Amino acid sequence: MGVATAPSGPASESDRTGPGRAHWLQVARETADDLATDAAAREHAGKAPFDEVSRLREAGLLTLLVPAELRGGGADWPTTYAVVREIAAADGAIGQLLGCHYFLSWNARLFTEPVLAAQIERKSATEQWCWGGGLAPQELPLTLTKKARGYVLDGRQSYATGVLVADRLAVRAERADTGEPLGVVVDPAHHDVRIDGDVDTFGQRLAAGGSVEFDAVPVAADDVLGSLSADEDVLSPLAALTSPVGRLLSVQLLLGMAEGVLAEAREYSRAGRSSRHPAWPADSPQDPHVLTAYGELTVLTCSASALTDQAVQAVHRGLARGEDLTYDEYADISVLVAMSGAAASRAAQESTARALDIIGSCSASSRLGFDRFWRNARTHTLYEPVAHRLRDIGDYFLNGAHPPFVLPV
Repeated sequence: MGVATAPSGPASESDRTGPGRAHWLQVARETADDLATDAAAREHAGKAPFDEVSRLREAGLLTLLVPAELRGGGADWPTTYAVVREIAAADGAIGQLLGCHYFLSWNARLFTEPVLAAQIERKSATEQWCWGGGLAPQELPLTLTKKARGYVLDGRQSYATGVLVADRLAVRAERADTGEPLGVVVDPAHHDVRIDGDVDTFGQRLAAGGSVEFDAVPVAADDVLGSLSADEDVLSPLAALTSPVGRLLSVQLLLGMAEGVLAEAREYSRAGRSSRHPAWPADSPQDPHVLTAYGELTVLTCSASALTDQAVQAVHRGLARGEDLTYDEYADISVLVAMSGAAASRAAQESTARALDIIGSCSASSRLGFDRFWRNARTHTLYEPVAHRLRDIGDYFLNGAHPPFVLPV
């Protein structure tokens, strides 16, 4: 997508807000259709997704969340969630890669001074950066040491999404002197940054995940986003909203996988190639067991989708509240997102597993690629287990306890 020149007169509504939701959903559908044509072959090859990122970049999707006045797409989070879901339905790993990119590139707005955040977003849009990394806590944290001119970053991050193809990394590090967790932006091209594609997962192979090692990497003061502390005297309710915003990306990813596998299985069944009972003609998929399974999975997925729609609107309203948001409102939103996550996790795992049974023995063919949906969904739910979210929901329901501020993996 080309960079528009500055208007000579007053900015129009499209100049201020971007092309609009309908435009971006159409772009997402076209990109998803393109990815779907060779999804199984690309997943089987397992190459680093440089080509896929190029497709996203050419479609203008990498700058979607950047404000229009900073040369971005000007989209809001509801539109962004819908785009991630559309892409995930075609390719779950690329959906994860894109969702991670959006989350990390957007965080500067809440954890950095407005002027610096605008500089970061403008440069990201102008240079079409793809972001990777992760801000979740690690057992062995990265260390940020204060020096005369800025900082020095050391340590190893064992897993981070998108690092194999990223133009910028956003990572979590603790200050060596105070232990305060900070968000840090790093150029992965620096010679003291070593990236290894050593994460040999059975799913989400194209999410460009790997480990990153930092050996005394210089970090300028402007590349420190700000504090990620969970202490209420540091963390505002608006900044705390970062957690449910990120988790809702995971929800959209899971729903996209569920909807994607059901759509592909339906087309296969309609073609009459999955009849499991000799009494039913090959061109008439009327097996009552198949129909019941599709009915159950449709209800499960649509129920999760309806709950997710509520969560999306709640997050959107929370962000619109800005600094007026309260901790109680944050808690309500966070619990609603956790509920949608639990529902989406079940829908994705049930749909991707039972679709294989619906299709029958043909689903064992690697050429058809139906197994990638199950492997992708199961891998993602292992990294983001639902048990912790269910505990938070129960504690809130029973005791009114606010969910903890924990950034998604």
